[in-house]
Amino acid sequence: MKMITRRGIFLWILCVLFIGGLVFMTASLITDGDVWVMKSYNAHVFRDGKLIAAGKITDRDGVVLVETVDGERVYNSNRQTRMANLHVVGDMRSFIATGVQSAFESELVGYNLLTGVYDIERYGQGNDVKLTIDSGINEIAYDALGNHKGTIAVVNYKTGDIICMVSTPTYDVNNVPSDILTSDKYEGVYINRFLSGLYTPGSTFKLVTSICAIEKLGTEVLDRSWRCNRILDVDGIKEDNIICNSRHGKVTFKQALAKSCNSAFAELAIELGADELKSTAERLGLTSSVSVSGKISSTKGRFYLENGDADTLVGWTGVGQGQTLVNPASMLRLMCAIANDGKAISFNLVDDFSNQVGQKLGITFASDETQLLSADTAAVMKELMRNNVKQQYGDSKYKGLNLCAKSGTAQIDKIETHNTAWFVGFMDDEEHPYAFVVVAEHGNSGSGTAGPMANKVLQAIVKQDSNS
Repeated sequence: MKMITRRGIFLWILCVLFIGGLVFMTASLITDGDVWVMKSYNAHVFRDGKLIAAGKITDRDGVVLVETVDGERVYNSNRQTRMANLHVVGDMRSFIATGVQSAFESELVGYNLLTGVYDIERYGQGNDVKLTIDSGINEIAYDALGNHKGTIAVVNYKTGDIICMVSTPTYDVNNVPSDILTSDKYEGVYINRFLSGLYTPGSTFKLVTSICAIEKLGTEVLDRSWRCNRILDVDGIKEDNIICNSRHGKVTFKQALAKSCNSAFAELAIELGADELKSTAERLGLTSSVSVSGKISSTKGRFYLENGDADTLVGWTGVGQGQTLVNPASMLRLMCAIANDGKAISFNLVDDFSNQVGQKLGITFASDETQLLSADTAAVMKELMRNNVKQQYGDSKYKGLNLCAKSGTAQIDKIETHNTAWFVGFMDDEEHPYAFVVVAEHGNSGSGTAGPMANKVLQAIVKQDSNS
């Protein structure tokens, strides 16, 4: 009798374990089924580690960027198109982790809980996706960057749709260079610098210092002036002197921002203090990740400044030459907020998905709107950035764009040609609501190098909008 009782208990334990395992497997299938499907050993989806069965990826005008033909992924026949759009589309082995083929792989394959990968077996491919990207504009941006490593991105600040997103260096996926892993030419080639790059912001950070000053000291700060003698001695130690790009003399707030006066903004940053600068940078999203269509995330920026740090470091941080590192996507999001009454719209890369017979699937991704700064502060910043273009960069160089902008020349070392060139801003135009960011490594001058790149791309977008 005791033996029967023990066996009964053992059988009950086995039943409980079996049911528990079944529940666990079912739950895992529901929550992680798409992860299982997208393992490289799934012969329905991959061959030799390469994705083969995903649907077609097109730009916003229907230009095919990559598709499956006879069981193989085939990229656009134009080499320039392939190279300019590589970081958007991604490669077949998912080395470019932020590419659409990697981030949206389960949607492209067409997996769902009820039918699994039946569509692949039936049609030989999954769902198609139409992007918000304009591949032709990406080609123009790629050409504008030239030999510079860097990034150019443009977004509609009313809708959050990304129109342009290019990162260099790039390569032709149909002819992978043999030295791609060893040559300095291809350093960081698998990284989308717009989403994953971190850079010293240079004078673009003066926009953050300006916002901090306006919000903490009030608009009265706009009526103040500073005297710039080119060299600002903060603590009596010559080696710690803050050097300006010129001897500006007496400058107002507006003039200091337009002329990018280090002396004025260093003094202002020291007055505001490390805590205020840090909290403003964090609130403006410069230390947070930017989400794209709810599936791709940017790298978080880093703000290295604490209360109690030396005034010299606070001053250099306020002018964008401290230890702070900023991600281009985060900076672009701030530009969108300034242009859009302080509201930042979440970025979107996907227009829609459709199945093999052309039916839209209604797959949507979470979007949000965040008030990064007050509408009043945004209005003041818009006026100041518009003045930068009119009084410093030259409105004639950006004809018809009604541009609001700020340049940045981040000094990496003492060699000017090693500087990182920034140009950020937006068009104050209801018909063409575009914000942009340009970063060119070894670009020497922000306004001199990155500015013309931005102009080339924006002019092309406006022309295309006018013709459509």
